[in-house]
Amino acid sequence: MSLILGLTGSIGMGKSTTTGFFREAGVPVWDADAAVHELYAKGGAAVAPIGALHPAAVKDGAIDRAALREWIAADASALKRIEGVVHPLVGQSRADFIAAHAEKPLVVVDVPLLFETGGERYVDRTLVVSAPAEVQRTRVLARPGMNEAHFQTILSKQMPDAEKRARADHVIETLSLDQTRAAVFDLIGQLTGTRPDA
Repeated sequence: MSLILGLTGSIGMGKSTTTGFFREAGVPVWDADAAVHELYAKGGAAVAPIGALHPAAVKDGAIDRAALREWIAADASALKRIEGVVHPLVGQSRADFIAAHAEKPLVVVDVPLLFETGGERYVDRTLVVSAPAEVQRTRVLARPGMNEAHFQTILSKQMPDAEKRARADHVIETLSLDQTRAAVFDLIGQLTGTRPDA
């Protein structure tokens, strides 16, 4: 039976880099965002049920995210109805992934809004990936199409970093690649009793 580690962190904190090091060490990583992309893609399990709720949300057999955003902006009940379709499908994807890797000592589930959605209920331990606020801001504003206003909007929907850190079982600061990799490998050793070879 695997130990399930829930990994989370606010935008620009280094989640992708950190999950990359878990993968490098041979730890299976389930990615909530990737699961949603799969559900919304052509042939994805969310396409037909969301299309039944709002036909304009489907274009060329896939969910059109722009149309989805317009619907959410125009209809106060839309988000709840979308979540009613998507959340159970995401939960099933996560459960299937964990079951498929049951022989592994450790499985990571990467969930951006882990604490915000009560996701810590279905993991054994939690890990918050963090960095100082100025480092976070610099990283995010360097992304294509990102500006201060959009960054602040995203932050307003996420639990403050300090609160996440306080609730987490483990915290990794992503100040440099070498330091982050060493911290990931140390944590794997701590959780499984075997540290990966550096």
